[in-house]
Amino acid sequence: MQADWRARYEKALELTRWAAQLALRYFDTPLTVETKGDSSPVTIADRETEQTLRAGLAEAFPGDGFVGEEYGNESGSTGYRWIIDPIDGTRNFVRGIPIWATLVGLEYRGELIAGIVAAPALGHTYHALRGNGAYRNERRIRVSDQSDLSKGVLFYSSLSWFIQAGREQAFLQLVNRTEKQRGFGDWYGHLLVAQGSGEVMVEHGVHAWDVAGIIPIVEEAGGRFTDWDGKVDIYRPDCICSNGKLHAEVLSVLAGDPR
Repeated sequence: MQADWRARYEKALELTRWAAQLALRYFDTPLTVETKGDSSPVTIADRETEQTLRAGLAEAFPGDGFVGEEYGNESGSTGYRWIIDPIDGTRNFVRGIPIWATLVGLEYRGELIAGIVAAPALGHTYHALRGNGAYRNERRIRVSDQSDLSKGVLFYSSLSWFIQAGREQAFLQLVNRTEKQRGFGDWYGHLLVAQGSGEVMVEHGVHAWDVAGIIPIVEEAGGRFTDWDGKVDIYRPDCICSNGKLHAEVLSVLAGDPR
């Protein structure tokens, strides 16, 4: 089975990098931006990138299933499913901010076994296959060993999400209990935790395609990724990523525990 996993992982790594480079051609250029039903933006770059990935993966692995942000679900027959976010951080993309990436997660019979995050504007590709570690380009990455929250760096997406979720006071508690806070939203905060540049990323408002490519990387880097109840559920809108050592403490703060 590992041979099948690795074959898909290596092909997906090649195709994701290629598709992300296609998206890069549109970056920081005049674009027509449409608004979807959920009020999120979409461009030709999103659509072409997902189409490219789906076509390349379907040709290489006939019968695999798909779910993507722009083109929905496609059932498969092999037990494998690709979960695609063609451009995570489209709002950044359309405003010329280079913090965006193409995300691909791979499931086998419901288990996330590989993840790839290609950020061409930054020159990085993060990737991981179960049991083989996590990498930024060719360099192996690892979460930090910090076990004191008061010395930790907290990443987050946007305060507005916490207000909408009714958790703004819990968020402010986390702010008060950490040393530094940085609003690197979307995929980037999670991968900064994975590479040891901070300890916690807390987010709300995510979808399956926002996290499926990230979870294997964080976990292979030694970290932990759950929803706000401490479970792994890619369909929940809330998530926490940490170095593992601070996870329980952050969960307790979000739950309203004053400890």
